[in-house]
Amino acid sequence: MLNIKKTIEDGKAEFVLEGRLDTITSPDLEKELKESLDEVKALVLDFENLEYISSAGLRVLLSAQKVMNKQGEMKVININDTIREIFEVTGFADILDIE
Repeated sequence: MLNIKKTIEDGKAEFVLEGRLDTITSPDLEKELKESLDEVKALVLDFENLEYISSAGLRVLLSAQKVMNKQGEMKVININDTIREIFEVTGFADILDIE
């Protein structure tokens, strides 16, 4: 299960994710991002309560990064050690701006 809380204000979108970003839930995030990024210059993804991310979730992040490379910036914040390790092993630590 994945809970998505989004806030969009003054060209900045923040998505707070809670739960698991996997094959079942990643289409939900992908849909929310596609509907929200048109006028956004800054995207922040808060992973403080994200427990797990699968390759399907990584694909959604990569797609969002490609969009934001053209129109602004994207940051991933508050990642736990498990997700940090997944990012490092897959090379996403080099692709994403992680705080």
